[in-house]
Amino acid sequence: MRMWMRAGMIPVLVLLLSCAAGRSLVRAAEPLRVFVSVIPQGYFVERIGGERVEVHAMVKPGANPATYEPKPNQMVLLAGTRVYFATGVPFEGTWLGRFASMNPGMRIVRTDRGIEKRTMEGHRHADEKPEAGHSSEAGRDPHVWLSPPLVMLQARRILEALIREDPSGRMDFEANYKRLILDLIDLDAEIRQLFADKREGGAFLVFHPAWGYFAEAYGLWQIPVEVEGKEPKPSELSQLIDHARKEKITALFVQPQFSTRSAQVIAEAIGGKLVVADPLAGDWMANLRQVARSVHAALP
Repeated sequence: MRMWMRAGMIPVLVLLLSCAAGRSLVRAAEPLRVFVSVIPQGYFVERIGGERVEVHAMVKPGANPATYEPKPNQMVLLAGTRVYFATGVPFEGTWLGRFASMNPGMRIVRTDRGIEKRTMEGHRHADEKPEAGHSSEAGRDPHVWLSPPLVMLQARRILEALIREDPSGRMDFEANYKRLILDLIDLDAEIRQLFADKREGGAFLVFHPAWGYFAEAYGLWQIPVEVEGKEPKPSELSQLIDHARKEKITALFVQPQFSTRSAQVIAEAIGGKLVVADPLAGDWMANLRQVARSVHAALP
């Protein structure tokens, strides 16, 4: 009887061990290593990829995407990377080709593909609102991740790339993607409702013109102090200050990647204050919600 029980248990034990081994293999499987150019992209990739991705951001906190140079340890990691998610920030123009040469098997996904880029606002007459300028030439605004409707387009590119690289994760990726899209729809509706009392739009003063897509999405317009890394001429600065005083603008939005010394002088001249609005914050959803509230509070 005991021999029969032992013999009968063998298939059961084999089945249990096989299942356990299968689960171990699933747990031990390495996640898909991917790189993104800027930290907010990492938020989108992690939301869609979940535990199946290992995300690294090229531009570290506090660094400037216009002038960034990869660190040696990042280049080592890049050698074993399967996907690079680009978004059109300036340093990519110099480095994407080098990344591709170093790791020919790495897929480069341009998440901004199909998005018509705005031209960066320049200095203009104080009472002249900017046109919704778009261009395919140099001087395009890369900050497409600051507009929830445009993030929905980027999220689709990310989903397609992850499924292509890891087909077995399709169900997980699609479920995560749907949750992200629902959150984006809710956030977009929330911000639209927030600015509903500004039906004629509103202007807000920014030191660096990073918020053009955000402004365009919600019927606002940003007035930039700096354009293409250059501060205004004295006559332009005087006109800018006069306009801010006339319109009762009392906040100047700055970002932590740039010095605030010149911005502080302008804020004092208009009798206002500096407000931090970080376009590269890691918790993208919470950050955009907070920036929207800060902009609303600052509107005349």
